[in-house]
Amino acid sequence: MHNDQSIENSDIVQTLILNSEQDTQLLAKQLAALPLTGSVWLAGDLGAGKTTLTRYWLHALGHTGAVKSPTYTLVEPYSIEQSNGTTKPVYHADLYRLQDPEELSFIGFDEYLDEPEALVIIEWASRADGYLPMPTLFIDMTQVESDDKGNEARQVYLRVSKAGQAQGLDLSKLTI
Repeated sequence: MHNDQSIENSDIVQTLILNSEQDTQLLAKQLAALPLTGSVWLAGDLGAGKTTLTRYWLHALGHTGAVKSPTYTLVEPYSIEQSNGTTKPVYHADLYRLQDPEELSFIGFDEYLDEPEALVIIEWASRADGYLPMPTLFIDMTQVESDDKGNEARQVYLRVSKAGQAQGLDLSKLTI
């Protein structure tokens, strides 16, 4: 997709259509280039592409190993070496199987959120939205038909929160 096909475009809100896995990978590379810290909430139905986006995002950040789904462990931690010699802590959480938001305190989830410079990517954050602090970035993915043959695409709606605005996040350069 080209930039002229964006549905909405601004520095704090962006809507993109992903027509292929390559588009998902391109978006992940662009997200990795953002100076993101704090949490990112990924929303969308089962099969919307949240885990796929996260896998590409982790690789774009520099992770070289396998990316395991945290569906049963709730959180998978990653320490990603950066080109400047520092280590970026990234946590991928999947709260789909969370029974009670208080479970997060039992596993020390607050420590991930409090860690300086950490990025916490949370799938199904709505299962604990009363417990979690507001994220830096919201990403909502939905499946849509992209052509008259019924091929599926993903509509991705991204919105920077007030915390993200305070960090100076700018989504205007995200294009597919």
